[in-house]
Amino acid sequence: MKALQFSALLILTMTTAIAQSPLGFQSSDTVATVLKRQVGQRVELRLKSGEKIGGKVESIGEKLVHLSAVTGMEYYEAAVVVEDVSAVLVRAAK
Repeated sequence: MKALQFSALLILTMTTAIAQSPLGFQSSDTVATVLKRQVGQRVELRLKSGEKIGGKVESIGEKLVHLSAVTGMEYYEAAVVVEDVSAVLVRAAK
């Protein structure tokens, strides 16, 4: 019985931790939906080419994501093709 209670508590804790994640992952997500939730936040994008680019998500359209304050080039902005993004990294701890 204690093992069952412990398992239930563990599952509840994990579910709460996922719900509080800055990424806010949902099983139906796409790169675009994840980026839409990150508007106003800093992210790092890993591109299919292997390159990475970071910055603050300003907006996202059908085909492009607009980044400002590009990491290492803070006075620059970028427009990145959403289809070229293979991963979205979001800082989880402050």
